[in-house]
Amino acid sequence: MAIFGFITGYLIPFILVLSLLVFVHEMGHYLVGRWSGIRVTAFSIGFGPELIGFNDKHGTRWKISAIPLGGYVKFWGDEDASSRPDFDGLGHLTEAERAQTLGGAKLWKRAATVAAGPIANFLLAIVIFAVLFGVYGRSVSDPVVSEVRADSAAAAAGILPGDRLVALDGSAIKTFDDVRRYVSIRPETLVTVTIERNGQRQDIPLVPKRTELTDQFGNKVEMGLIGVVTNEQSGNFRRVQYTPIEAVKEGVIETGQIISGTFRYIGNLVTGRMKADQLGGPVRVAQASGQMATLGIAAVIQLAAVLSVSIGLLNLMPVPVLDGGHLVFYAIEAIRGKPLGAGAQEIAFRIGLAMVLSLMVFATWNDISNLIG
Repeated sequence: MAIFGFITGYLIPFILVLSLLVFVHEMGHYLVGRWSGIRVTAFSIGFGPELIGFNDKHGTRWKISAIPLGGYVKFWGDEDASSRPDFDGLGHLTEAERAQTLGGAKLWKRAATVAAGPIANFLLAIVIFAVLFGVYGRSVSDPVVSEVRADSAAAAAGILPGDRLVALDGSAIKTFDDVRRYVSIRPETLVTVTIERNGQRQDIPLVPKRTELTDQFGNKVEMGLIGVVTNEQSGNFRRVQYTPIEAVKEGVIETGQIISGTFRYIGNLVTGRMKADQLGGPVRVAQASGQMATLGIAAVIQLAAVLSVSIGLLNLMPVPVLDGGHLVFYAIEAIRGKPLGAGAQEIAFRIGLAMVLSLMVFATWNDISNLIG
């Protein structure tokens, strides 16, 4: 029964969510590649042995493969699923045939085709958030303090109940959630809080404390806190509804905040302000998918939007075998006026593959350690 519960509660939601995001990502590559005149030989959801598939009239093999941890589009002239050029094979093609391969297409077409995958993920996130905001609106509250927790950064800095927080590091804030979002990714980092008290504004410097919390599912989450609370009376709790245009705007803003927050989080890892065990791999994503499924379809859809942004950013990392690595190669080619040699690219792809596999092993080990611990 435990295994059945894991499959239905965690594994199936995870596979469904991930497969959707992978499909959108690869469809971005596929559509722009086809538009650029590049032939596509395979479109796969998953890796490894094929489970089911069919050929379309253009010669593309559409398939679902056994390992549901990604996917790929294989273009004509690629040596493998990482879009590594088959240098030997390309040398035997005519000029017209080379133009139909990814490696032989014009530089701007290659760059557009590669970048289209992550861009598709970002666009999907914007659409999802826009739909959620358009349908459900958003619960907001004013950034007015009703309580200051003892021994907190806010208490030490002199913030008082009744203060309205109007800006953080000079950037205006509108809701209490803006405060939480901003300080949560800035533990142990100096933040200047602008408050309004009795009609007068003043700047108060403080440092959010790095704090480990437990969420409603029992997961440990590390973030920065300043120790202020609002309530229904002070915060004027309400639900804001958006027009379609406003919903799209909010979707763009939300996606941008996730992107900037991700970069800030990576910076925190590098500087040691957050621990690396917060990194999540496939196991944690599966766990989160199952947990969100218990909260309803809206929660699952919102998680899909966040993961879509994460997939887009991950693929833009400047690592060979990822989209970002290909874009780095293309940038070097644009500067040099010619591509890197086959030998240099082969070495880079091997290093990139080792880096990706190492990161996956590390993240999965973190997941398992956190579950056991």
